[in-house]
Amino acid sequence: MASKNKAALSNMKYEIATELGVNLKQGYNGDLTSKQAGSVGGEMVKRMVNQYTSQMNGSSSNQQR
Repeated sequence: MASKNKAALSNMKYEIATELGVNLKQGYNGDLTSKQAGSVGGEMVKRMVNQYTSQMNGSSSNQQR
């Protein structure tokens, strides 16, 4: 299970980097600026929080019925 989660996060990271125009590659990415790396990480957190919030809202509305 942890391996699936790790792969999903990795895929998300590369997908977001592509969307933001950040040249992220496998392995070492020390050539990225802090702003570039932070924008990818920040967008990942934003999407995970939105996904979690949506799941919580969906499960609480099901419990109230």
